[in-house]
Amino acid sequence: MRNTKSPIAETAVRQIAALYAVEATVRGAPPEIRLATRRQQSAPIIEALKPWFEKQLSMISSGSQLAVDIRYALSHWDGLTSFLDDGRLELDTNPVENAIRPVALTRKNALFAGHEVGAENWALLASIVATCKLNDVDPVAYIDETLTAIINGHPKSRIEELMPWQFRKISSQIL
Repeated sequence: MRNTKSPIAETAVRQIAALYAVEATVRGAPPEIRLATRRQQSAPIIEALKPWFEKQLSMISSGSQLAVDIRYALSHWDGLTSFLDDGRLELDTNPVENAIRPVALTRKNALFAGHEVGAENWALLASIVATCKLNDVDPVAYIDETLTAIINGHPKSRIEELMPWQFRKISSQIL
């Protein structure tokens, strides 16, 4: 929501800043702790914010940018508040966007690989490495163990078991 220097926008920004302040206290904590803290501290802010938005919407010009912003927030309310139901979720998408930015840069760099097949392979490898990093998996160990499993006859029908988020299970089965 843009701060239009209106009292309504300033109040909304203060409430949203309060949500980010709560998030700062639980950043890096286990999901259970994040969820408990959010339910105790963030839920009351959210519960008060929705009816407040609805009331403000009825008092401002329906064509104003502030009304557009409030309607957007209200129409996406379930998604915007889903962090209150799952401690693994972030308040916003910034961590995900920061995590995938290198993948997008690598994809652009792959355009200069010299050959279409080389660029496709580069992009594929970059995607595997990025997925491993997102799942706290060592990419070299993952690729090594996955190729070993394939060479040893891992069935195609169970390919899901070879995904990076399943790596710890693969490691324990191979070792």
